[in-house]
Amino acid sequence: MIHPVILCGGSGTRLWPLSRKSYPKQFSAIAGDLSLFQSAVIRLNDGVFADPVVLTNDDFRFIVTEQLEGIDQTAAKILIEPDGRNTAPAILAAALWLQKSDPEALMLVAPSDHIIPDAKAFRNAVKGAAETAKAGHFVTFGITPSRPETGYGYLELSEESDTQTNGTKKLSRFVEKPDAKRAAEMLTSGKYLWNAGIFLLPVRVLVDAYKTHHPKMHDYVEQALNGSYEDMKFTRLAPEPWASVDPISIDYAIMEKAKTLSVMPYSGTWSDLGSWDAVWRQMDQVENGNACSKNTTAIDCHNTLLRSESPGQELVGIGLDDIVAVAMPDAVLVARKSDSQKVSDAVASMKSRDIQQATKFPRDHRPWGGFESLVVGDRFQVKRIVVKPGGVLSLQSHHHRAEHWIVVAGTAKVTVGTEVQLLSENQSIYVPLGTVHRLENPGKVSMVLIEVQTGSYLGEDDIIRHEDIYFRN
Repeated sequence: MIHPVILCGGSGTRLWPLSRKSYPKQFSAIAGDLSLFQSAVIRLNDGVFADPVVLTNDDFRFIVTEQLEGIDQTAAKILIEPDGRNTAPAILAAALWLQKSDPEALMLVAPSDHIIPDAKAFRNAVKGAAETAKAGHFVTFGITPSRPETGYGYLELSEESDTQTNGTKKLSRFVEKPDAKRAAEMLTSGKYLWNAGIFLLPVRVLVDAYKTHHPKMHDYVEQALNGSYEDMKFTRLAPEPWASVDPISIDYAIMEKAKTLSVMPYSGTWSDLGSWDAVWRQMDQVENGNACSKNTTAIDCHNTLLRSESPGQELVGIGLDDIVAVAMPDAVLVARKSDSQKVSDAVASMKSRDIQQATKFPRDHRPWGGFESLVVGDRFQVKRIVVKPGGVLSLQSHHHRAEHWIVVAGTAKVTVGTEVQLLSENQSIYVPLGTVHRLENPGKVSMVLIEVQTGSYLGEDDIIRHEDIYFRN
């Protein structure tokens, strides 16, 4: 069996406003009906692959379980990193966990935010690399370049490699992102592949490599795993030893030092969706090279991406050339496609000014469902709350606000003080300031509720939790 290890703790900003720290791109349906994370799980789901090991962080743990449930998939283990320390420690934690049950296991390390449309072809490439990995080689996957791309790192094939035959090749070295002139030269030479950041690794050999090249990291990560504890469906790595780990990528920590390194070329479509220009390339393009989502209208536009993320919001482009326009309920991005790599600079600027749209997604995700703010005014806020079947909010109270609840779909089980009652559609209830209360969905369909908050302070930190089935503070 090949054990997928899916990395989904990142919080990239290059696809802002769709991707934000509180809800990054891997959980969004950027190309199709499934999220990138869901597509990554399904891509590695046939008889050769075991259930995946998922590495994520505390903020995303319930999003991971919800999205796995949404595709009827399970994880062999969900490891929670106390904080992000780059890919090398995360991959080592997964390797040490796998080594306990199968020292000779092969692990396929895959980011959760890539797009690979031909899942069968990619699985075949992984299977084709398995014998090389079993022989003790680290296998990285290289994408046959289709253009002189400056946004990717490259892999240089060894002079001994036969580019005309199938199977793995000897890898000479990793190459940093080149400038345009160098990228064109590398494309012409035929000796370079894009570095996909996907690896097929023999667990035993990998752990030994950490012991050789980063013994302190090995010891700290091992301590973090040995000190881990179970929390519902998750395994939390111990925070104290984890905090001592140097943040470094697996490329620098291990791969560039490896003596037995191979590459599996992959000629199918692949993208890390690292910019809106890359998203435009992957979307279906209609007349004049325009890529348009639902709720958009393009008039006399060329090579333009129009994307509206709200069903009630129409985005109209007129006379645009090589433009990206992305509209969300709380933020809009307009940029030249060639400048889409600068989106991270815009996010950094907004963060420095404490603009909440820089990091906060308009919809907050919770283990019981989620909510979004519809209107915010002086001393009041209106929210739309969705509670999934069986979802239970914490038993809580507030210092500074009262709440009015109106059920618009489904059935709500409501606790206010000592009273418990069922509310159906069009029924409402008032929760006075300071009163202990709880909201539950006892039904089999999602319950939707409109909440009107009134008071002197309406922040999410004005919550005193008295009980919580999800064990949050």
